[in-house]
Amino acid sequence: MSKEIIVSAVQPTGNLHVGNYLGAVKNWVELQNTGRYDMYIFIADLHSLTGDMSAEDRKEQILKTAVELLAVGIDPDKTTFFVQSHVVGSAELGWIFNCITPIAELERMTQFKDKSAKQNKNINSGLFTYPTLMAADILLYGANKVPVGNDQIQHLELTRKIGRWFNNRFGDYFAEVQDLLTETPKVMSLLDPTKKMSKSAGLGHVIELADEPNIIENKIKKAVTASSGGGKSLGVDNLFTLVENFGDKNELKKFKQAEKDSTIKYSELKKLTSDSINEYFSDFRKKREELLMDRDKIAEILIKGAEKAQPKATQTLEEVKKLVGIA
Repeated sequence: MSKEIIVSAVQPTGNLHVGNYLGAVKNWVELQNTGRYDMYIFIADLHSLTGDMSAEDRKEQILKTAVELLAVGIDPDKTTFFVQSHVVGSAELGWIFNCITPIAELERMTQFKDKSAKQNKNINSGLFTYPTLMAADILLYGANKVPVGNDQIQHLELTRKIGRWFNNRFGDYFAEVQDLLTETPKVMSLLDPTKKMSKSAGLGHVIELADEPNIIENKIKKAVTASSGGGKSLGVDNLFTLVENFGDKNELKKFKQAEKDSTIKYSELKKLTSDSINEYFSDFRKKREELLMDRDKIAEILIKGAEKAQPKATQTLEEVKKLVGIA
Protein backbone atom coordinates (compact mmCIF):
# COMPACT_ATOMS: atom_id res chain seq x y z
CA MET A 1 0.00 0.00 0.00
CA SER A 2 1.46 3.36 -1.06
CA LYS A 3 2.01 6.08 1.49
CA GLU A 4 0.05 9.32 1.51
CA ILE A 5 1.97 12.25 0.06
CA ILE A 6 2.61 15.41 2.08
CA VAL A 7 3.95 18.59 0.46
CA SER A 8 5.07 21.73 2.26
CA ALA A 9 7.59 24.52 1.85
CA VAL A 10 9.26 27.56 3.38
CA GLN A 11 10.47 30.73 1.71
CA PRO A 12 14.18 31.61 2.07
CA THR A 13 13.45 35.09 3.38
CA GLY A 14 15.51 34.96 6.57
CA ASN A 15 16.77 32.70 9.32
CA LEU A 16 14.18 30.43 10.93
CA HIS A 17 12.67 31.78 14.14
CA VAL A 18 10.74 30.10 16.94
CA GLY A 19 7.43 31.07 15.35
CA ASN A 20 8.41 29.20 12.16
CA TYR A 21 9.60 26.26 14.22
CA LEU A 22 6.48 25.82 16.33
CA GLY A 23 4.12 26.81 13.52
CA ALA A 24 5.45 24.42 10.86
CA VAL A 25 8.94 22.96 11.00
CA LYS A 26 8.59 20.98 14.25
CA ASN A 27 5.46 19.38 12.81
CA TRP A 28 7.27 18.47 9.56
CA VAL A 29 9.97 16.64 11.49
CA GLU A 30 7.39 14.77 13.58
CA LEU A 31 5.39 13.75 10.49
CA GLN A 32 8.59 12.68 8.72
CA ASN A 33 9.65 10.53 11.65
CA THR A 34 6.35 8.61 11.81
CA GLY A 35 7.36 6.88 8.57
CA ARG A 36 3.72 7.00 7.43
CA TYR A 37 4.12 9.62 4.71
CA ASP A 38 6.00 10.28 1.50
CA MET A 39 7.29 13.75 2.36
CA TYR A 40 8.21 16.55 -0.07
CA ILE A 41 9.70 19.57 1.70
CA PHE A 42 11.23 22.33 -0.41
CA ILE A 43 12.68 25.81 -0.26
CA ALA A 44 10.33 28.09 -2.19
CA ASP A 45 12.86 30.28 -4.00
CA LEU A 46 10.47 31.14 -6.86
CA HIS A 47 7.96 32.50 -4.36
CA SER A 48 10.71 34.60 -2.76
CA LEU A 49 11.13 36.51 -6.04
CA THR A 50 7.95 38.43 -5.17
CA GLY A 51 9.81 40.17 -2.32
CA ASP A 52 12.52 42.81 -2.14
CA MET A 53 15.56 40.62 -1.45
CA SER A 54 18.68 41.14 -3.54
CA ALA A 55 20.00 38.33 -5.73
CA GLU A 56 23.10 37.92 -3.55
CA ASP A 57 21.08 37.78 -0.34
CA ARG A 58 18.60 35.31 -1.86
CA LYS A 59 21.36 32.94 -2.96
CA GLU A 60 22.94 33.00 0.50
CA GLN A 61 19.62 32.63 2.28
CA ILE A 62 18.64 29.57 0.23
CA LEU A 63 21.77 27.89 1.53
CA LYS A 64 21.16 28.99 5.13
CA THR A 65 17.53 27.85 5.02
CA ALA A 66 18.65 24.43 3.78
CA VAL A 67 21.26 24.24 6.53
CA GLU A 68 18.79 25.20 9.24
CA LEU A 69 16.14 22.73 8.12
CA LEU A 70 18.72 19.94 8.10
CA ALA A 71 20.08 21.01 11.49
CA VAL A 72 16.60 21.03 13.02
CA GLY A 73 15.83 17.49 11.88
CA ILE A 74 14.74 17.29 8.23
CA ASP A 75 16.34 14.03 7.07
CA PRO A 76 17.06 13.68 3.33
CA ASP A 77 16.95 9.90 3.74
CA LYS A 78 13.34 10.15 4.90
CA THR A 79 12.16 13.29 3.09
CA THR A 80 12.50 14.47 -0.51
CA PHE A 81 14.22 17.78 0.26
CA PHE A 82 15.04 20.24 -2.53
CA VAL A 83 14.93 23.77 -3.89
CA GLN A 84 11.73 24.65 -5.78
CA SER A 85 13.39 26.01 -8.95
CA HIS A 86 15.73 23.02 -9.22
CA VAL A 87 12.79 20.86 -10.31
CA VAL A 88 11.24 21.66 -13.68
CA GLY A 89 7.46 21.85 -13.66
CA SER A 90 5.96 24.08 -10.99
CA ALA A 91 6.24 27.36 -12.93
CA GLU A 92 4.76 25.84 -16.10
CA LEU A 93 1.93 24.18 -14.21
CA GLY A 94 1.39 27.46 -12.37
CA TRP A 95 0.85 29.21 -15.73
CA ILE A 96 -1.69 26.59 -16.79
CA PHE A 97 -3.50 27.17 -13.50
CA ASN A 98 -3.39 30.95 -14.08
CA CYS A 99 -5.36 30.34 -17.25
CA ILE A 100 -8.24 28.60 -15.47
CA THR A 101 -8.38 30.66 -12.27
CA PRO A 102 -10.85 33.58 -12.15
CA ILE A 103 -9.31 36.92 -11.20
CA ALA A 104 -12.08 37.41 -8.63
CA GLU A 105 -10.79 34.39 -6.71
CA LEU A 106 -7.28 35.84 -6.52
CA GLU A 107 -8.63 39.23 -5.46
CA ARG A 108 -10.18 37.55 -2.41
CA MET A 109 -6.83 36.34 -1.08
CA THR A 110 -6.02 38.13 2.17
CA GLN A 111 -2.29 37.41 1.89
CA PHE A 112 -2.07 39.53 -1.29
CA LYS A 113 -3.57 42.45 0.59
CA ASP A 114 -1.29 41.94 3.59
CA LYS A 115 1.91 41.61 1.56
CA SER A 116 1.00 44.52 -0.70
CA ALA A 117 0.63 46.72 2.37
CA LYS A 118 4.05 45.64 3.66
CA GLN A 119 5.85 46.27 0.33
CA ASN A 120 3.75 49.02 -1.19
CA LYS A 121 6.55 50.07 -3.54
CA ASN A 122 6.76 46.60 -5.06
CA ILE A 123 3.22 45.33 -5.63
CA ASN A 124 3.99 42.93 -8.46
CA SER A 125 1.85 40.43 -10.36
CA GLY A 126 3.76 37.57 -8.71
CA LEU A 127 2.19 38.55 -5.39
CA PHE A 128 -1.21 38.39 -7.05
CA THR A 129 -0.72 34.99 -8.69
CA TYR A 130 1.20 33.53 -5.74
CA PRO A 131 -1.71 31.18 -4.86
CA THR A 132 -1.77 29.56 -8.32
CA LEU A 133 1.94 28.76 -8.10
CA MET A 134 1.34 27.40 -4.61
CA ALA A 135 -1.41 25.18 -6.03
CA ALA A 136 1.02 23.98 -8.70
CA ASP A 137 3.63 23.18 -6.04
CA ILE A 138 1.11 21.03 -4.21
CA LEU A 139 -0.57 19.26 -7.14
CA LEU A 140 2.64 18.70 -9.12
CA TYR A 141 3.72 16.04 -6.61
CA GLY A 142 0.27 14.48 -6.17
CA ALA A 143 -0.16 15.65 -2.58
CA ASN A 144 -2.91 14.02 -0.55
CA LYS A 145 -2.39 16.21 2.48
CA VAL A 146 -0.83 19.56 3.29
CA PRO A 147 0.01 20.54 6.88
CA VAL A 148 -1.41 24.01 7.42
CA GLY A 149 -2.28 26.47 10.13
CA ASN A 150 -5.54 28.40 10.26
CA ASP A 151 -4.00 31.34 8.36
CA GLN A 152 -3.23 29.12 5.34
CA ILE A 153 -6.59 27.40 4.92
CA GLN A 154 -7.78 29.99 2.38
CA HIS A 155 -4.90 29.18 0.02
CA LEU A 156 -5.42 25.45 0.34
CA GLU A 157 -9.13 25.84 -0.39
CA LEU A 158 -8.19 27.70 -3.59
CA THR A 159 -5.87 24.80 -4.48
CA ARG A 160 -8.85 22.45 -4.17
CA LYS A 161 -10.96 24.75 -6.36
CA ILE A 162 -8.24 24.91 -9.01
CA GLY A 163 -8.07 21.11 -9.06
CA ARG A 164 -11.86 20.95 -9.53
CA TRP A 165 -11.87 23.60 -12.29
CA PHE A 166 -9.15 21.69 -14.12
CA ASN A 167 -10.98 18.36 -13.73
CA ASN A 168 -14.29 19.82 -14.89
CA ARG A 169 -12.72 21.36 -17.98
CA PHE A 170 -10.14 18.78 -19.06
CA GLY A 171 -11.13 15.51 -17.39
CA ASP A 172 -10.79 13.99 -13.96
CA TYR A 173 -7.09 14.09 -13.05
CA PHE A 174 -6.23 15.85 -9.78
CA ALA A 175 -7.24 14.25 -6.48
CA GLU A 176 -8.80 16.35 -3.73
CA VAL A 177 -6.12 17.63 -1.37
CA GLN A 178 -6.92 17.49 2.34
CA ASP A 179 -5.62 19.89 4.94
CA LEU A 180 -3.66 18.31 7.76
CA LEU A 181 -4.74 20.88 10.32
CA THR A 182 -2.53 20.76 13.36
CA GLU A 183 -2.91 22.72 16.56
CA THR A 184 0.20 24.86 16.69
CA PRO A 185 1.07 27.49 19.29
CA LYS A 186 0.61 31.04 18.09
CA VAL A 187 3.88 32.79 18.89
CA MET A 188 3.63 36.55 19.08
CA SER A 189 6.11 39.38 18.62
CA LEU A 190 8.28 40.02 21.67
CA LEU A 191 7.84 43.78 21.38
CA ASP A 192 4.25 43.89 20.13
CA PRO A 193 2.38 40.81 21.36
CA THR A 194 -0.77 41.86 19.53
CA LYS A 195 0.93 40.69 16.31
CA LYS A 196 2.41 37.37 15.19
CA MET A 197 6.16 36.94 15.44
CA SER A 198 7.53 38.03 12.07
CA LYS A 199 10.94 38.92 10.67
CA SER A 200 9.41 41.79 8.71
CA ALA A 201 8.78 43.69 11.96
CA GLY A 202 12.50 43.69 12.84
CA LEU A 203 14.99 41.40 14.55
CA GLY A 204 13.99 42.59 18.02
CA HIS A 205 10.55 41.09 17.49
CA VAL A 206 11.79 37.54 16.84
CA ILE A 207 14.00 34.87 18.37
CA GLU A 208 15.94 33.13 15.64
CA LEU A 209 16.87 29.50 16.15
CA ALA A 210 20.50 30.46 15.51
CA ASP A 211 20.58 33.31 18.05
CA GLU A 212 23.41 32.95 20.55
CA PRO A 213 22.55 32.77 24.28
CA ASN A 214 23.45 36.41 24.99
CA ILE A 215 21.27 37.59 22.09
CA ILE A 216 18.34 35.47 23.27
CA GLU A 217 18.75 36.84 26.79
CA ASN A 218 18.85 40.46 25.61
CA LYS A 219 15.80 40.02 23.38
CA ILE A 220 13.77 38.37 26.12
CA LYS A 221 14.78 41.08 28.62
CA LYS A 222 13.19 43.66 26.31
CA ALA A 223 10.02 41.61 25.79
CA VAL A 224 6.77 43.32 26.72
CA THR A 225 5.15 41.94 29.89
CA ALA A 226 2.99 43.91 32.36
CA SER A 227 3.45 46.41 35.15
CA SER A 228 2.09 43.97 37.74
CA GLY A 229 0.62 40.49 38.03
CA GLY A 230 -3.00 39.50 38.32
CA GLY A 231 -4.30 40.91 35.07
CA LYS A 232 -4.41 39.72 31.50
CA SER A 233 -1.20 40.39 29.56
CA LEU A 234 -0.58 39.23 26.01
CA GLY A 235 3.15 39.63 26.52
CA VAL A 236 3.18 37.42 29.61
CA ASP A 237 1.00 34.84 27.85
CA ASN A 238 3.54 34.83 25.02
CA LEU A 239 6.39 34.05 27.43
CA PHE A 240 4.25 31.31 28.99
CA THR A 241 3.77 29.82 25.50
CA LEU A 242 7.52 29.80 24.92
CA VAL A 243 8.26 28.14 28.28
CA GLU A 244 5.48 25.59 27.72
CA ASN A 245 7.09 24.50 24.44
CA PHE A 246 10.77 24.81 25.30
CA GLY A 247 11.06 24.60 29.07
CA ASP A 248 10.07 22.89 32.30
CA LYS A 249 6.29 22.61 32.63
CA ASN A 250 6.50 22.33 36.41
CA GLU A 251 8.32 25.65 36.57
CA LEU A 252 5.69 27.09 34.25
CA LYS A 253 2.93 26.06 36.67
CA LYS A 254 4.67 27.94 39.46
CA PHE A 255 4.88 31.12 37.40
CA LYS A 256 1.26 30.85 36.31
CA GLN A 257 0.19 30.54 39.93
CA ALA A 258 2.41 33.50 40.86
CA GLU A 259 0.75 35.49 38.08
CA LYS A 260 -2.67 34.77 39.60
CA ASP A 261 -1.40 35.67 43.07
CA SER A 262 0.21 38.89 41.80
CA THR A 263 3.55 37.71 43.22
CA ILE A 264 5.20 37.04 39.88
CA LYS A 265 8.65 38.44 39.17
CA TYR A 266 8.88 39.07 35.45
CA SER A 267 12.68 39.22 35.54
CA GLU A 268 12.71 35.60 36.76
CA LEU A 269 10.14 34.53 34.14
CA LYS A 270 12.28 36.13 31.45
CA LYS A 271 15.38 34.34 32.71
CA LEU A 272 13.55 31.00 32.66
CA THR A 273 12.32 31.73 29.12
CA SER A 274 15.73 32.67 27.73
CA ASP A 275 17.49 29.77 29.49
CA SER A 276 14.88 27.31 28.19
CA ILE A 277 15.16 28.45 24.57
CA ASN A 278 18.94 28.55 24.75
CA GLU A 279 19.14 24.97 26.03
CA TYR A 280 16.52 23.63 23.61
CA PHE A 281 18.38 24.87 20.52
CA SER A 282 21.96 24.33 21.72
CA ASP A 283 22.42 21.16 19.61
CA PHE A 284 20.80 22.89 16.64
CA ARG A 285 23.34 25.71 16.79
CA LYS A 286 26.25 23.24 16.81
CA LYS A 287 24.86 21.27 13.85
CA ARG A 288 24.16 24.49 11.96
CA GLU A 289 27.76 25.66 12.32
CA GLU A 290 29.08 22.27 11.20
CA LEU A 291 26.86 22.24 8.12
CA LEU A 292 27.75 25.82 7.18
CA MET A 293 31.37 24.70 6.98
CA ASP A 294 30.54 22.07 4.34
CA ARG A 295 28.66 23.80 1.53
CA ASP A 296 29.49 21.06 -0.94
CA LYS A 297 27.60 18.58 1.23
CA ILE A 298 24.52 20.85 1.28
CA ALA A 299 24.67 21.27 -2.49
CA GLU A 300 24.88 17.49 -2.93
CA ILE A 301 21.86 16.92 -0.68
CA LEU A 302 19.77 19.47 -2.59
CA ILE A 303 20.83 18.10 -5.99
CA LYS A 304 19.90 14.57 -4.96
CA GLY A 305 16.57 15.81 -3.60
CA ALA A 306 15.75 17.56 -6.87
CA GLU A 307 16.70 14.45 -8.84
CA LYS A 308 14.38 12.41 -6.64
CA ALA A 309 11.49 14.87 -7.07
CA GLN A 310 11.87 15.41 -10.82
CA PRO A 311 10.35 12.15 -12.15
CA LYS A 312 7.02 12.74 -10.39
CA ALA A 313 6.97 16.39 -11.53
CA THR A 314 7.76 15.40 -15.11
CA GLN A 315 5.06 12.75 -15.15
CA THR A 316 2.42 15.15 -13.84
CA LEU A 317 3.37 17.95 -16.23
CA GLU A 318 3.46 15.67 -19.29
CA GLU A 319 0.03 14.24 -18.48
CA VAL A 320 -1.44 17.69 -17.81
CA LYS A 321 -0.04 19.06 -21.08
CA LYS A 322 -1.66 16.20 -22.99
CA LEU A 323 -4.98 16.87 -21.29
CA VAL A 324 -4.94 20.59 -22.15
CA GLY A 325 -3.78 19.94 -25.74
CA ILE A 326 -0.22 21.32 -25.78
CA ALA A 327 1.69 18.04 -25.98
